[in-house]
Amino acid sequence: MFIDSHCHFDFDVFNGQRDELMACCLDHGILGFLVPATTFISWKKLEMLTERYPQWRTAYGLHPYFLKEASLEQIDFLGEQCEAQRVVAVGEIGLDCWPSAVDINVQINFFKRQLSVAKSLRLPVIVHARKSYDLVFKCLREVHFKEGGVVHAFNGSFEQAKRLLDLGFVLGVGGTVTYPRANKARRVLSALESGAFVLETDSPDMPLNGFQGQNNTPLSIPLIAQCVARIREESVEQIRMQTYANLLRVFPKWNEDLL
Repeated sequence: MFIDSHCHFDFDVFNGQRDELMACCLDHGILGFLVPATTFISWKKLEMLTERYPQWRTAYGLHPYFLKEASLEQIDFLGEQCEAQRVVAVGEIGLDCWPSAVDINVQINFFKRQLSVAKSLRLPVIVHARKSYDLVFKCLREVHFKEGGVVHAFNGSFEQAKRLLDLGFVLGVGGTVTYPRANKARRVLSALESGAFVLETDSPDMPLNGFQGQNNTPLSIPLIAQCVARIREESVEQIRMQTYANLLRVFPKWNEDLL
């Protein structure tokens, strides 16, 4: 089966088309979806949708880009939420050094506190890291975090990839590698060992090459797999099987029976 290891299927843009899109995904062999939360207010909606779609797996957390809407008190509920729901990870959490993001010191405080919650629950994390890999490493070391997880939309160097892999993480590979100009991302992908990555869409964001301006969906996963197979000179079946095995390894609470 194909798994989309990172999609925001709960976002309002999918309202009114979610059932039809889910059915289409299942018809195309995309049988599992990991949906990470982004804001505290989204937790309840995600909880309700997960009850409706048994193919979904979830993670709860406070996304660094949306911390203007967050408070540290919300983290007090994070552990309880993760224990009460069918979660495989804490996320989406991390650090975002984009100019419009909130103060980086605020982000670091939220990130380290959420890492501590994940550590206490022995859960992996889904990490958002935009122009912040060195800071992410620093926070992981300071919290002594060893549960691993996925670094979403990885776009760093091979050396940074190796450091993350050594910490028990795998790398999220999505639409970026479908762009011919993404030379660095393609070089890193071709050099990685087969156990180092999983497939993701980040729907509705990160559209593939040729689909710019359109909302991305999990239906892109087979197209990403085809591109990854060409870059790595492997078969699509090899990519499908290996990334599924990688996902099960990094998210041990994932239930294999998704049907």
